[in-house]
Amino acid sequence: MTTMLEVTGLDASYGPIQVLRGLGLRVDEGEIVVLLGANGAGKTTTIRAICQMVDNKGSVRMGGAELVGQRPEKMAALGIAHVPQGRGTFPELTVEENLQVGAYVRKDRPEIRNDIDRSYALFPRLGERRTQIAGSLSGGEQQMLAVARALMSRPKLLLLDEPSLGLAPLIIQDLFARFDELNENEGVTMFIVEQNANLALDIADRAYVLEAGQIVLSGTAAELRANDAVRRAYLGF
Repeated sequence: MTTMLEVTGLDASYGPIQVLRGLGLRVDEGEIVVLLGANGAGKTTTIRAICQMVDNKGSVRMGGAELVGQRPEKMAALGIAHVPQGRGTFPELTVEENLQVGAYVRKDRPEIRNDIDRSYALFPRLGERRTQIAGSLSGGEQQMLAVARALMSRPKLLLLDEPSLGLAPLIIQDLFARFDELNENEGVTMFIVEQNANLALDIADRAYVLEAGQIVLSGTAAELRANDAVRRAYLGF
C-alpha cells in the first residue's frame, strides 16, 4: 500500500512549551487512521503541526514531498484539507457560498457545480439550507458544512480534528457513517483526531494512542479495541 503521509521525529512547540516529542506515524492511501488521546495529550497540536500551523521540526512528508518549512496556505495546493476543531465555517456566508469558497484552489469551474450537488447528496440537510447563513445552522449542520467545504478542494488527505465535539449522539453516528461512506465509495483518505474512541475505531483501519506528546500504542483498529489499557481508558469497559 502506498504511504500518503509520513511523520517522523516530529517535535512541536508553542513558544517555550514543547507539546510533541519525536512523533512518528503514517497514513496509507485509502485508509482511515485515528489518533486517540486524553485532553491535553497533543492531538490537536499534531494536526496543526502537520499543517505547519505551529513551530515544529522533524519531517512531515506528503506523497514524498517535505512539508516542514512550507507555509500553511500551501497545504490545500498539496492536497490536504483540514477540518479544524470548532467547525471552521464562514458564519456570515450562506451554505452554498461556503462550498464555493472551499473550491478556491480549483481551476475546473464546470466541475465545481457537480461537486456542490454531490455535497447536497451526501448531506441532504445542507441542500435544504443552501441559502441559509452558516452562522444560523445547528452545530451538527455546521460540522456537515465544514466537512463538505473541505471536500470541495478534492483533497488527497482529509484531516479531521474532533469532529464529534459538542454534537448530539445521533448526529455523531450519522456523521461517522458519512465518513465511512466517503472512504468506502470514494476512497477518501482520512486522519481523524477523536475522543469518541468507540465510533472512531468502528470505521478506522489503524489507530495510534497519544500520551504527553508521544505515541505509546499503535496497531489495527481491532488490535487497539482488544487492548486492555485502551479498553479501560477510552472504551469504557
